[in-house]
Amino acid sequence: MPKNSNQLKDFEKSLSQLEKIVKRMEAGELGLEESLDQFEKGIELAKNCQDTLSNAELRVEQLIEKNGLQKAIPFEDIDED
Repeated sequence: MPKNSNQLKDFEKSLSQLEKIVKRMEAGELGLEESLDQFEKGIELAKNCQDTLSNAELRVEQLIEKNGLQKAIPFEDIDED
């Protein structure tokens, strides 16, 4: 399986796990120690997701440059109206 396919599956799995952790924590069904453990795991999952998204953004920008398409507007410069 290509690396990108594995990254996508890992991203989707991490995001799904992160969503479950958030729901459990918001529901207040965890004790303090378990909340801290889940929070720590959530931070790690969020970092993994952010790294994957950053790599995807870089890849898109490289593909645009390589193929001589219009210059990409950095994602952070796009207005969210």
